[in-house]
Amino acid sequence: MPSSVLWAVDLFGRVFTLSTAGQHWEPCRDAQLEFKRVSAARDCCWGIACDHQVYVLVGASDVPIRCQEEAYENQRWNPVGGFCEVLLPSDRWPCSDVSGLQHRPLDGVALPSPHWEWESDWYVDENFGGEPTEKGGWTYAIDFPATYTRDKKWNSCVRRRRWIRYRRYKSQDTWAKIPSEDDPQQLPDPFSDLSVGGWEVTDEPVGRLSVWAVTLQGKVWYRENVSHHNPEGSSWSLVDTPGEAVQISCGPHDLLWVTLWEGQALVREGINRNNPKGSSWSTVEPPTSENGILHVSTGVCVVWAVTKDRKVWFRRGVNSHNPCGTSWIEMFGEMMMVNVGLNDQVWGIGCVDRALYFRQGVTQSELSGKTWKAIVAGREGDRSLSGSSISLLSAGCFFGNEVRGGAESCGPGDTDASWEVPGPASSPARLRGKESKKGPSHATATFPEATDLSSLTLLQLGLEEPESTDCHALWAWVSGGGCAVEAHTTLKWFTTQSGLSPSTQTLLLPITPAQTAAWRRQIFQQLTERTKRELENFQHYEQAVEQSVWVKTGALQWWCDWKPHKWVDVHVALEQLTGNDAAQDSILFIYYVVHEEKKYIHVFLNEVTALVPVFNEAKHSFALYTPERTRQRWPVRLAATTEQDMSDWLTLLNLSCCESRRLHGRPSPQAIWSVTCKGDIFVSEPGPDLEAPERRLPCDQMFWRQIGGHLRVVEASSRGVVWGIGYDHTAWVYTGGYGGGCFQGLANSTSNVFTQWDVKCVHIYENQRWNPVTGYTSRGLPTDRYMWSDATGLQECTKASTKPPSLQWTWVSDWFVDFSVPGGTDPEGWQYASDFPASYHKYKTMKDFVRRRCWARASAGCTWAPTSPLPPSPSAPATRCGPWRGTAPPSTAAPCPPPGPTGTCGTARGSRPATRRATAGSTCPTTCATCLWGPWTRSGSSLTKSRGATA
Repeated sequence: MPSSVLWAVDLFGRVFTLSTAGQHWEPCRDAQLEFKRVSAARDCCWGIACDHQVYVLVGASDVPIRCQEEAYENQRWNPVGGFCEVLLPSDRWPCSDVSGLQHRPLDGVALPSPHWEWESDWYVDENFGGEPTEKGGWTYAIDFPATYTRDKKWNSCVRRRRWIRYRRYKSQDTWAKIPSEDDPQQLPDPFSDLSVGGWEVTDEPVGRLSVWAVTLQGKVWYRENVSHHNPEGSSWSLVDTPGEAVQISCGPHDLLWVTLWEGQALVREGINRNNPKGSSWSTVEPPTSENGILHVSTGVCVVWAVTKDRKVWFRRGVNSHNPCGTSWIEMFGEMMMVNVGLNDQVWGIGCVDRALYFRQGVTQSELSGKTWKAIVAGREGDRSLSGSSISLLSAGCFFGNEVRGGAESCGPGDTDASWEVPGPASSPARLRGKESKKGPSHATATFPEATDLSSLTLLQLGLEEPESTDCHALWAWVSGGGCAVEAHTTLKWFTTQSGLSPSTQTLLLPITPAQTAAWRRQIFQQLTERTKRELENFQHYEQAVEQSVWVKTGALQWWCDWKPHKWVDVHVALEQLTGNDAAQDSILFIYYVVHEEKKYIHVFLNEVTALVPVFNEAKHSFALYTPERTRQRWPVRLAATTEQDMSDWLTLLNLSCCESRRLHGRPSPQAIWSVTCKGDIFVSEPGPDLEAPERRLPCDQMFWRQIGGHLRVVEASSRGVVWGIGYDHTAWVYTGGYGGGCFQGLANSTSNVFTQWDVKCVHIYENQRWNPVTGYTSRGLPTDRYMWSDATGLQECTKASTKPPSLQWTWVSDWFVDFSVPGGTDPEGWQYASDFPASYHKYKTMKDFVRRRCWARASAGCTWAPTSPLPPSPSAPATRCGPWRGTAPPSTAAPCPPPGPTGTCGTARGSRPATRRATAGSTCPTTCATCLWGPWTRSGSSLTKSRGATA
């Protein structure tokens, strides 16, 4: 049996296989058996025959299937005769299994079924723990049970030896009937459906299978101990169901779905390596209440279903963590049944023509595929048609009734069996094929136009008419569990073999070039007429629009909502669906494990109101807000391993939120603008009912989307004019673009997005307490705040541990004392108070036992934003050497620009120099944190500025 084949059953119960490398269906060897359905795996296939009995076909291999049978002979020491088989009443059996609890005589060990045969007779195993034993293979112990040794000792009162015999499975490449139970009361009633899967369960032993079956009474049974070394299994066990089952489907992993008579579906949960039968059932409602589920098929992470009206449905959000999925999507076409095989590839059987179809375009990113394509591979019995007289008219048959042959014409499109049905809800007529008609034993090809092609005739071949064979097979069942179709695989299933045999081709008359040219013109005209005719006949059908599902997965950390509140490693999946109206809907799934049980939470992105990064020293985290979680004051917090990963997820989720709400491009003039405490810019589009008295929108339901840039304050007018001020006091104006920041290059406008620079000082506090011996020191009381902290004193902040605000910010200065804090400072920058926390003042008194000093460090940020700097005011004061205004600061400290034509001090303030004239030995008018350069010096006839120390 080929390693990768597709299995199918026709309406007559005959089983065929189609190799991925072949082009013809091969009949199964046991032609005398008729089957209702089959379920295949890579190396075997299970089936239910028309007698309702279960059969298994195991493929032949170079390595035979061998199983070892063992039995233990036990003896006890007798003072009279030595070791003998006379045991104490409390001892084990003289011949038993390894535990001694089961009586196992050598002549009582029988073959499990007629499909096995003995390889040899019983023989003694003379090895013990990999080492040879004494002659006879005996091992000794003090008593039963005990630790056995291969050497006899003075206190060895019992002994045993192992007998071995091998049996081999002989019914390979043939259907083997599964033996029934001995007790008729335990026999399941006749089977009606069967499914094989479970060979890829996590940590599952190689070769193990899960075989599930449904009986005519609607009961579900599980076959125990099915594996490569035991292909028949051991027994059937009943699995209780809350309803009467009709059909069952088991995927390669842990997905198991069952359809009920009422139209619902049952999903088995808790399937794993230790519990292959699962633990509980969950109910999934059908896609529509009018038509229940008729047939279902599962794969690795997909579920396909057919309802009673023959519509095909795809289940979204199905995986090991969520076997029930989230919702149904209607697909194109009408089918009798569908089957999911390896790599989640899908096959189906048309409900009208009973033809076999393959779902093209199924990939890991596009699990629903793109189109249905008919499989037109011929069967072995149909090969007599190849090279017969009917193939001589293939050209005429292709063009319809205009080209006729002899007494009978061929139906239109007989050889065009590769029907593509793109898109959902297409008419069944597009899935309808026609059977090929028999051709005459001899024919003359004539054409409507008056050309000399009438001289082109076909000689009488003298071939007898082949037997009436149905070229279009009618299929009843298909199974792709043993068929691996990779993305790069080239299949030969969709084209018929054309051409004539060498002996037939020699009987054709020679064709002149003029006849060939006339024939081509005739063919082109007929093709044009046919295309026009077919398009007109199908114009009333709806235009097919493809639905697509896109999934993005990753590993993050999630802040657990309940005790113990901690970060938990989770897997996340962003599932995005493009619907018929080209609208996108997205769901974020968060999968976690609690007490070895898989659970998940999900967030609909069309309900998200804000996505903001969260300041955390230890984690690169962000938060998702929804109306409900905003009221609970408990957003969904996620953290990435790096800041770049966090930025990527924020960008992707922001874009998905905007797509779900159909928000694109620049904000409207009525948009509401805001900034966060970190300087991120957000806008919200007000709805028509924002301020309507009868239907006012709560603030927690407003959606805020991020705009690139960084501002300290923003102000907008009703006409769309937006101004902002950066942390360096530079004024910026909104240019009308969209994007920038994390959206650069993804959802960015092509113009009106520019580079934006800003300078922000980060402050930390040095705290000290008075000591009567040494004065003020950095050693405080146990209840005091950190000696290096933030302004509140609750968080420790040292010079070494304090980082720039984000990845886009870099340090541009060293730490310096900030003398401009509220309340004033002494000459060294200290502020004094009676205790922490209290009101600080700049002069020390007798009651001041604590003091603090503010340290600052300048950081510069570079980002992209739809803003541009405003030109400086001509009347602005020129006595301050301030930070950069609207121009990029140097990545490392660079000297101030040289003096202008008038000798003015050109500080790093764009086009705004100070008005004070620079002379030798002079400094900038006022030294600040961002001016790192010392006084002007004269070198010859030019003035230069050397770097000086900061404050």
